Amino acid sequence: MSDLLQYAATGIALGSIYALVALGFVTVFAVTGAINFAQGEFVMLGAMIAAQLVHAGMPLPLAAVLAVAGAALAGAALHELGLRPALGRLSPLGLIMITIGAATAIRGMALIAWGTDPFTVPAFTPGPSLDLAGAAVNRQTVWIVATTAIVLALVWFLFQRTTTGRALRACAADLVAARLVGVDPRRMGLVSLTLSGAVGAIGGVVLAPITFASYDMGLMLGLKGFVGAVIGGLASAPGAVAGGLLLGLLEAFATPISSGYKDALAFVVLIAVMLLRPGGIFRGSFARGRI
Repeated sequence: MSDLLQYAATGIALGSIYALVALGFVTVFAVTGAINFAQGEFVMLGAMIAAQLVHAGMPLPLAAVLAVAGAALAGAALHELGLRPALGRLSPLGLIMITIGAATAIRGMALIAWGTDPFTVPAFTPGPSLDLAGAAVNRQTVWIVATTAIVLALVWFLFQRTTTGRALRACAADLVAARLVGVDPRRMGLVSLTLSGAVGAIGGVVLAPITFASYDMGLMLGLKGFVGAVIGGLASAPGAVAGGLLLGLLEAFATPISSGYKDALAFVVLIAVMLLRPGGIFRGSFARGRI
């Protein structure tokens, strides 16, 4: 029983990070129609900027805020310099190629800036692991799950209770109708990319203390976040969260079978979903529309 709880705790921690990455994919796709394959690099930027600032002597809370701000600016730059000029002119495949190019460029600049040596970040609350019915739970895992829950609640509040959120939802539902009521889809695209950068960076900041922060960490995290978004239907925020958590749990419970195939599992799941249920396995559960 304790082993099952251990795997579940690990899976929820992994799934929480995947859920944040998947949420970034959904936010951008729903508003702009573009699949942002630079989303994983926002996670990397959050982790690397926070690690660099902490090593320079800055307090961790301030370093985390600046890291999130830096990744949000990167998201805004991607929209203004890459996606905005191409929206309406290029096909969805062309937009995907822009984001892949942006991801490669960000990763290359990170390599030049920080090198190949990994960085470490101190735990938010140092101390021994917590005991949960016989399962050892890292304190940082609690931070990851709690932070993800808070971020998801804030994103829900933004979408459901603010004017900006309603404008984002209007663009996600119907761009033409949104324009008719005075909503600027290009401005909302900027908001969605900025938001996705911030959300991704938060995932990187909370993840950094339990893994090494490196210039290439975003590649695999981005791909797994994309799988989580596809599981949830790619246009549903609740579906993205559910998909990310499900993928994390699948990986954790597959570890005893063969940890070497853990990364491959995500792509097996992706292929299975695309073949059997292209609209996402949670399409029926979250059928109220995009975002």
